[in-house]
Amino acid sequence: MRKQILAACSALVIGGGLLLSPMRAEAIDAWGIAAQALGVLGAYHSALGAVLALGNDVHAQHESERQDIEENGRARNARDIALVDHVMQRLVRDGDYVLRVNSLPFVWAVNDSPIFNAACYPTDYVSINRGLIRGLNGSEDELAAVLGHEMTHGIRQHSAHNYAKAAAQYYGLSFLNMDAGLMDWNKLNALAGYSIAKNITLPTEYEADEGGFHIMTSAGFNPGGGAAAMARMGYYLTYVTQDLREYQNPKDKDLPQDDFSDHPATERREAKLAEMLTAYSAGHVTVTDRRTVCIDGTPLLTATQTDEDYDNSPENAYLAAGALARAFHDYDTAADWGRALTRGGGVSMRGDARINAALLPLVEKAKVGAQLIALVGDAYVGVTASGARERLRSTEQARAAEREAEHAAVEAADVKAIDKIRENSDAYSDYGDGTRALMLMARVFGAAHDDKPALSYVIRARAYAVLGDADRAHADADRGVGDAPT
Repeated sequence: MRKQILAACSALVIGGGLLLSPMRAEAIDAWGIAAQALGVLGAYHSALGAVLALGNDVHAQHESERQDIEENGRARNARDIALVDHVMQRLVRDGDYVLRVNSLPFVWAVNDSPIFNAACYPTDYVSINRGLIRGLNGSEDELAAVLGHEMTHGIRQHSAHNYAKAAAQYYGLSFLNMDAGLMDWNKLNALAGYSIAKNITLPTEYEADEGGFHIMTSAGFNPGGGAAAMARMGYYLTYVTQDLREYQNPKDKDLPQDDFSDHPATERREAKLAEMLTAYSAGHVTVTDRRTVCIDGTPLLTATQTDEDYDNSPENAYLAAGALARAFHDYDTAADWGRALTRGGGVSMRGDARINAALLPLVEKAKVGAQLIALVGDAYVGVTASGARERLRSTEQARAAEREAEHAAVEAADVKAIDKIRENSDAYSDYGDGTRALMLMARVFGAAHDDKPALSYVIRARAYAVLGDADRAHADADRGVGDAPT
């Protein structure tokens, strides 16, 4: 999606070059500079407004899905679809995030493209390729990290802002060419594309990785899922894919900066996500050499390959470390872990059995259960002096305060915004989607400036009717008619 937007901008610039002769300006006066600055600013705001409006239109959202499926086909594997539905429903329901007042609830679909990718459209439609699910080998936690990443693009409205910045940057560079004569039109397109990739899309990719990490961990997934997904993705893009659009040259990892791709090199992203895992554990858990899991710097175990086709030991290490990180994050004392030795030299502990399944077999295989118990006990002895847990909680409190402020902004929506939310809710009912219609009406009833409460009850009644809840539909309809002005 981002590449298509940049291509469109590129065509616009080249087209402008055919109409505007690249002559060297004799001089640049103050009024000319001011006019150019206003032109760049105007291009930015015009593009931003257009894409934000598109992103707040239910019909455009449905059109996004229709075009995606028309182009790529709908996935036919029921297991793939069920996995994505399970992960997305959990992220949407339990993840810690707030949609902006002019954003739609997420919708998603699995298409039949074999390419390893997913994308979030400006309409908050998340497109998941069949190739991504297969490339991640159906890993629930790795998929959650990728989809949380895409959700963050939607939550932060990255597509709209990146498109607007791209349009403004092209506009500004075209003026630079015309007025100062610093480059020819052939060089302009390459420079603009590079500048946009570096200054616009790459920062949002890193931001989406971080946001996705917090969404997926708050929804209860393994904190190691993000780094594990990058390890798998790096291998796939380098050694498996036969599609030049996906290929990642292993030599590029040594470049001083990311290349022209709009996704940073996977090794850099893997390292950053591993750092987030460590921070989530209050600094106790690290992975060295992408294989050895350590507690407070002391090696506990080294993950080994368990996949016949490739060395997946980095994935195993990150997921095992993620189970430890989850426990360190959730438990304030060593006793809370419920640690106990098992006969095979392993250990049992409290927590999510699915997440712990990435750790406990490795502990038993290495017969390091006693060492794990000792290391965990030692870790909590010095926790007060180090202040690590206190810093972790302080960071989380600051993040919670940000969410509260975002909630307050939604609740303070003005009358015009509330009218649009009602309109979108009714549109979801038109499409038979009562669930998302009710999501939007929850925003309306939570807002402070609803000037048409009777209409709100009637629209919510329709959403209940779509879901087959006759009692609530009748109750809201009666309330709406009764409250309607005469």
